[in-house]
Amino acid sequence: MSEIRLAAETRSEFGKGAARRARRAGFVPGVVYGHGHAPVHLNLPGHDLMMALKTPNALLVVPIDGKDEYVLPKAVQREAIKRTIEHVDLLLVKRGEKVTVEVPVHTEGELAPGGNLLEHVLQALPIEAEATHLPEAVTVSVEGLEAGASIHAKDITLPSGVTLAVEADAVVLQVIAAQAAPVEEEAAEAEAGAEA
Repeated sequence: MSEIRLAAETRSEFGKGAARRARRAGFVPGVVYGHGHAPVHLNLPGHDLMMALKTPNALLVVPIDGKDEYVLPKAVQREAIKRTIEHVDLLLVKRGEKVTVEVPVHTEGELAPGGNLLEHVLQALPIEAEATHLPEAVTVSVEGLEAGASIHAKDITLPSGVTLAVEADAVVLQVIAAQAAPVEEEAAEAEAGAEA
């Protein structure tokens, strides 16, 4: 995963008024914490941050006290209607450090014919990997799977240096048969309900 460099400014003003002023100027208030350091309050460029967060587990580089530091997004608060970023919490990480994150599960291939449905039991797979080498996603083949089949966490091939941070037997995906009632039964049930 490539690193995304953001120009950030240290914040000295706090509170709702300061946050509103920062947002009007195109910045997003944020806090960097971790490694026993006191929290560092930053203003991050809003558009650049929004673009960076389109990548899951984006590794960001921000200047803190004149030194470039690696951070990972930990919590993102969004405005309810417009979905603009209101605030972001960032976790300070070091090169070589292992972190636990969740990566999206993507599928490829077609299920066996017959109206089967694929259920994502886990939308994201918890993994542990080096902070500077986080995969963007894991891809799983569902080619030819029939109803009743399931894929467990241990069945997923992970990139080198990545380990599971979930039980190996945890179900990630499962194939279920379509639950369609015959049309005559639905009509009979509707008539019975109307007569009652």
